[in-house]
Amino acid sequence: MQAWIDTEQQREVVAERTRALWRGEWPTWLLIGVIHGGWLATLAFWRQIGAVPATLLMIWWCAWYMSLQHELIHGHPTRWPWVNRLFGYLPLAVWYPYQIYRESHLRHHDDFNLTMPALDAESNYVSPVAWTAMSRPRRALHWLNKTFWGRMLAGPALAIVSTWGGAARRIVAGDWRDAGVWLRHLATLAALLWWIDTTFGVSAVWYVLAISYPAQSLAMIRSYYEHRPAEDHKQRIVLNDAGLVFRVLFLNNNLHLVHHDLPSLPWYLLPRVYRARKAAYNARSGGFQINGYGELMRRYGFRPIDAPVHPRMP
Repeated sequence: MQAWIDTEQQREVVAERTRALWRGEWPTWLLIGVIHGGWLATLAFWRQIGAVPATLLMIWWCAWYMSLQHELIHGHPTRWPWVNRLFGYLPLAVWYPYQIYRESHLRHHDDFNLTMPALDAESNYVSPVAWTAMSRPRRALHWLNKTFWGRMLAGPALAIVSTWGGAARRIVAGDWRDAGVWLRHLATLAALLWWIDTTFGVSAVWYVLAISYPAQSLAMIRSYYEHRPAEDHKQRIVLNDAGLVFRVLFLNNNLHLVHHDLPSLPWYLLPRVYRARKAAYNARSGGFQINGYGELMRRYGFRPIDAPVHPRMP
C-alpha cells in the first residue's frame, strides 16, 4: 500500500507541477503582492482605519507573512533560493532571521526524527533529562504550553527565549557561525522599526508587543498539535480539516502530512492532492486527524493535550 501511494503521488505531482510551472506560480506571486501591499497600506492609512482595527489587520498580515516565509523556504515561487529569500528577508514578524528559520525548518523535515527533542528543531516536547533539571516555574510553563490558550499565551515566549537564548549561548561558547546572521537581522529590524515609527507614527514597542507577539500567537495555532509521538513516523503528522479562514492563513499547511510527503508541492495544490488520495492519506495518518482548530480549542482550551515529556525517550 505504501509503495502504491508514493508512486501514484509522484506521478500526480509531476503533472501538477508541470501545470504550476506553466502558470508561473501566479498564486504565490499574487500572495506576495497582497501580503506586502496589505501590510504597507495598513500602516499608510493607520489613522484613517483606527488603531484597534489597524492593529488587528497588522496581526493578520504578520502571521500570514510567516506562512509565506514557509512557502519561500520550500522553493517557491522560483527555482532560485536567493530570489525567494528577497520576499521573506525583511523582519516584518520580528523574531527570527529568515536564514535561521530556513535552516532549522529544513532539518525539521527529517521525518524519522519528528518530535524528538534536540533532533527535531520544532519539537514541542522535552527529554526526561531536561525535565528533571527544570525548575517548577519552567515546568508549569511547559504544561501551560500544552493547552490551546496557553499555547497562544506562552508558546511564543518559550520559542523566542529558546531561539535567542540558544544563539547567545553559542556565541558565548565561541561559536560565531551565526553571529553575522543575527547582527544583520537586528540591524534590519532596528531600521524597520525606526522607519515605521518616524513615517507612520506606530511605535516600536507597540509593533513588537501589540502586533508581532500576537501574530506569533496566531501563527502557532497551526503547530499546536500538528505532530505527536508515534512509532510510525508518518503517523506523527496531522491531517487537520480546518475551515476556510485557517486554510487561507496557513496556506493549506493544516494538511500537514501531505506537505511532509511532498514538501516541494506549492500551497495551492495541497488540497487537490489530498482529495485525490484522501482514503489512503487517512489510513496512513493512523487516525491522526482533527476536525478543525475549533475542535482543539473546545477540547483542550484549558487542559493539556498530552504531556510535555516525550514518552519514547529513555
